[in-house]
Amino acid sequence: MNPFEMVVLIVAITAIASVMRAKYGVVRRGKGEEFVRPDTGENDRLREELRALKERVAVLERIATENDRGLSLDREIEALRHRD
Repeated sequence: MNPFEMVVLIVAITAIASVMRAKYGVVRRGKGEEFVRPDTGENDRLREELRALKERVAVLERIATENDRGLSLDREIEALRHRD
């Protein structure tokens, strides 16, 4: 194998490794490499849904612990239903 063929082989191996890293989502950070899944629109939708559920749980906790406000449980639940 002459030096020219060796250089071409090294460049080809490097190019193939770069393509494979990009395909499987491996990125270089600092000294090592780590696998990172590409962020999709589904992640954003799930985050928004989780935020909404956390808000609803907080409201339900408030309803369960505050009895002195004078509002009935039915009114609070109806308000939650109309909020969506």
